[in-house]
Amino acid sequence: MARVLGLVRLMRLANVVTAVADVLAGIAISGYLINSDNYLPVLLLCISTIGLYSGGIIFNDVFDAGLDAIERPERPIPSGMVSLSEAIAFGSLFFAIGISAAALFQPASFAIAIAIVLACLSYNRWAKHYTIWGPLNMGLCRGLNLMLGLSIVASEIEDWWFLGLIPLLYIASITVVSRGEVHGGNRNMLTFAAILYSIVIISILGVSVSLQNIELTLIFLVPFVLMIFKPLIRAHKLPSPENIGKAVKAGVIALILLNASWAGAFGIWELALVIVILLPLSLWLSKSFAVT
Repeated sequence: MARVLGLVRLMRLANVVTAVADVLAGIAISGYLINSDNYLPVLLLCISTIGLYSGGIIFNDVFDAGLDAIERPERPIPSGMVSLSEAIAFGSLFFAIGISAAALFQPASFAIAIAIVLACLSYNRWAKHYTIWGPLNMGLCRGLNLMLGLSIVASEIEDWWFLGLIPLLYIASITVVSRGEVHGGNRNMLTFAAILYSIVIISILGVSVSLQNIELTLIFLVPFVLMIFKPLIRAHKLPSPENIGKAVKAGVIALILLNASWAGAFGIWELALVIVILLPLSLWLSKSFAVT
């Protein structure tokens, strides 16, 4: 039983929910549900992102096992709840599920799934150790995840690929903040993260205005702004590991509201509501399982 719990803890379930929200936002951007009532592709892409995200986060702990033994001995691998070989097998299985589900749909989704796996492994093995490349690589994983949802209508990728830069910037900013989770943060880096947050918010507003969906977008964007900035301001005043951790946790879970804002910006209010429903689920899971 302890081993099963350890494997579940490795997955960071609250985070997995946010990955599903990414894909649903991409589907909203594609306009797929406006013209189709076939939900099988939606299900396949959601299964795909669950597999890909779970595999990526598990391999994060695999590559960090040595460091975690010193800094975070309570994590599943250093604590002995899960062996290193079991974690590798578990992560590989999830990657296989993610790739297979995408491949069952269409080549574009399959190609993006492969790209996500490579980006995850690149971050976990090398990029996380670099000040600039690490946050950008982590952001790339999320940007590709949005594109995975968008691939439900492959032709739309050409028109909206640049929107993947927004989650890239957002996750890069969270990654910058997370550098202070163990030893405390740097106020200059927190200020830089706030600037990146602001760019993300302005970008979403710009898209919503151009598509004439500003009112619907604000319903989800305002709580998103409150959710990310309140803990960030607190951490800036006192950059302790505890405050940094809370800012990172809020930033990750707030991805759900960010994705609902995307659905709002494209006028897909039904999918925006579906995405928002994921928020209490993620918050509930975050009480039992670590987010970072």
